[in-house]
Amino acid sequence: MQKYLILLAGCPCTGKTYLVNQLQQQFKDSFVITPDEAKILYAESIGFNCKAEKEALEHKVWQFYYGVLQLYMDAGKRVIISEYPFSDKQKRQLSEFAEQYHYQVITIRLVADFDVIWQRRYQRDRSPERHLCHIMQHYHYGDTLENRNLADDLITKDQFYQVCQMRQYDQFVLGNLIQVDVTDFTKVDYSRLLNELKQIVKL
Repeated sequence: MQKYLILLAGCPCTGKTYLVNQLQQQFKDSFVITPDEAKILYAESIGFNCKAEKEALEHKVWQFYYGVLQLYMDAGKRVIISEYPFSDKQKRQLSEFAEQYHYQVITIRLVADFDVIWQRRYQRDRSPERHLCHIMQHYHYGDTLENRNLADDLITKDQFYQVCQMRQYDQFVLGNLIQVDVTDFTKVDYSRLLNELKQIVKL
C-alpha cells in the first residue's frame, strides 16, 4: 500500500490554506497537520510575555508537530497533508520520517510576485481573523486588540523580503514537485492541479 505526504510549500500568503481545503475534498480520508495549528494551541494554553518567550514556545510547537506527524505515519495514514512556508530547516526531519515510514513525498510549491504577496501579507496581518499570537510579542488567551495597526510584532516589507530570501521559501522541494504560479488567484487552474496530482497519487 503506497502512502503519501503532500507538502504545500511557498511564501506566506500564496494560498496554501485554500488549497488544503481543495485537497481535503479530493482525498476524503486524508489527515491535515500544520505547525500554525500548534502555534495557536500553545499560545492559547500557555501564552507568552515577550519576544524571547514567544521564540522559546516555537521549539515546543515543532516538537508537537513532528511528534503528531510521526504518530500518524506510524499508524499508516495513507494521505497526510501539511502546509507551511517550508525551508531547509524542516527538510532533513521530513525526509527522514518519509524514508522511515515509507511515504512518497509530493511538494506543491506555490510561487508569486513578491509585491503581490506582500500586499496580501499586509492585509492579512491586520485582519480581525488573524490570530493575535502571530502579530504580538505578548499574548495570553482572551487578549484582544481592536486596532491591529498597533500590534507590536508586525513585519515590515523589508523584513518580509529578507526572510523569504534567506529561507528560500520559493525553492523548497522534497520528492515530486508541482509548481503553481498564484500571482493572480483568478487565473489558477485548480482543477488541472488536482488532476495532475491524481496522476501521481494512486489510491
